[in-house]
Amino acid sequence: MTLTSSLLSAVPGLRHAFFTREGGVSNGIYAALNGGLGSNDDQSHVTENRRRMAEHVGVAPERFLSLHQIHSPDVLVAETPWPSAPRPKGDALVTKTPGIALGVSAADCGPVLFVDPTARVIGGAHAGWKGALTGVLESTISAMEKLGATRSGIIAAIGPLIRQDSYEVGNEFVVRFIEADADNAMFFIPSVREGHAMFDLAGFIRKRLEAAGILMIDDLGLDTYADERFFSYRRSVHRKEPDYGRHVHAIALEA
Repeated sequence: MTLTSSLLSAVPGLRHAFFTREGGVSNGIYAALNGGLGSNDDQSHVTENRRRMAEHVGVAPERFLSLHQIHSPDVLVAETPWPSAPRPKGDALVTKTPGIALGVSAADCGPVLFVDPTARVIGGAHAGWKGALTGVLESTISAMEKLGATRSGIIAAIGPLIRQDSYEVGNEFVVRFIEADADNAMFFIPSVREGHAMFDLAGFIRKRLEAAGILMIDDLGLDTYADERFFSYRRSVHRKEPDYGRHVHAIALEA
């Protein structure tokens, strides 16, 4: 049901999980561990799935927090639970409060979990191409610093996401990245289709983390599109399915 980062697993008093789609109660295209509150799945199934996720990382269901993600660089500090609806908008969470799980929803975008083991500060970021390009990773690190973390002490783990072999984009996408920084050309290789390229989102995330001063980075190296253990927005689109499930990867300090 879950995958873990070896670097995060070595931190005492830390719970985390990169969830697969296995181990839940949802059916059909949402089978089985769909945590997407914004999906069209039976919400009683989503609630039970999220309860199981919360149990796995050792928190009460009401303390298993996630945001209404909007592909932004916006970060919130989580100190107390909030209602499941309406959820605050943003794409990253940080906390130093034990017993709160930070959830990152994804179905091809890049989930990144953070911890400073010394300062006991954690973070979780939803890094799709837009959020990564506009600074969600840097915003998360800065927010962790405000809670006492230091960049040189932060560990980051990149979870399952769509990989370069599966991520075809149009030329306008490439132009946008190169206009932001000419060095971003390194993250594109030609596609078999004319006027298209294959984008290395994981490599781009790693570069942004390294440029921000993060020295310890773990990448699980898994492709959500190619691996049927994971939900994938693009796979659902290609199969002409009406909706898709979402993972909610999570990190928490033990209470």
